Amino acid sequence: MTIKTIAILGGAGFVGSCLVAKLNDAGYQVKVIARRRESAKHLILLPNVQVIECNIANTYGLKDAFKGCDAVINLVGILHESGKQTFEAVHHQLPRRLAQLCEALGIKRFIHMSALQASNNAPSQYLQSKAAGEAAVSELNKKLDITIFRPSVIFGRGDSFINLFANLVKFLPVIALAKPDAKFQPIWVEDVAQAFVNALDNTATVGKIYELGGPQIFTLRALVQKVMTVLGKERPIIGLNDRLSMAQAFMMELMPIKLMTRDNVRSMQVDSICSTAIAPELGVEPTALDVVVPEYLLNTDPRSAYDGFRAAAGRAIHLKR
Repeated sequence: MTIKTIAILGGAGFVGSCLVAKLNDAGYQVKVIARRRESAKHLILLPNVQVIECNIANTYGLKDAFKGCDAVINLVGILHESGKQTFEAVHHQLPRRLAQLCEALGIKRFIHMSALQASNNAPSQYLQSKAAGEAAVSELNKKLDITIFRPSVIFGRGDSFINLFANLVKFLPVIALAKPDAKFQPIWVEDVAQAFVNALDNTATVGKIYELGGPQIFTLRALVQKVMTVLGKERPIIGLNDRLSMAQAFMMELMPIKLMTRDNVRSMQVDSICSTAIAPELGVEPTALDVVVPEYLLNTDPRSAYDGFRAAAGRAIHLKR
């Protein structure tokens, strides 16, 4: 397959910003579809990138934006429902519409971001809706060249996972931790983005679902402890049982900004770890969390000033699990 121009939904977010930069460097023409142009202004100066303001609920607007494209990448996802932004609308119906639109426009290549442990039988609406989206997209497997990725939790400069715990450790004397024994296999955002880039023109990846995880598996308690070690802080960690974890999440749902919901707690009932190693055709050797996290938590990386500027310019932070 020969791909030159790509439309990306969710391209202004945490994973999307990294992916857009890599695609730009690889010489692809990239159309970033954003609800507000302002949210993607940190990408505008990239020479091969065009930011198109379009409401993703507007099928006609998307049709115009997709014209001339050889591929569409969907990274859109939410962790919490809010108003019309429901799991059903964002994780199920949107991917269905995008795949159908690709078919109607003759765009063969479609890459979709799902989540590790997505399943119809999963304990959370989040994971069930991700599975529904996979199924909706896969209905067009015979007509489109589809690849689906299922990452574990994604970390990197600007993430909303490791940085969340770093802020809690800095400002709270005691950490009350829901589901402390839940397991994760965190993967660096750069590795996720590279997997997408490597899969784009690779026919061996068509029709496949790939799990993405890093080389290390951690309990949530161990991750928080690692953040403390990096920051040189010591805080007591109180692990909450299932009942108290749900109670804590319920209280957090009442806050103006939801840090966690009961559905998030239900997602953690299944370990976010891969059943197999990253497939060799993706050409990615995952980077250990230990190598990356100290650089951005302590700002020792020489690129930190530049990345900080990008964040201040409006870079959207969006965790994918």
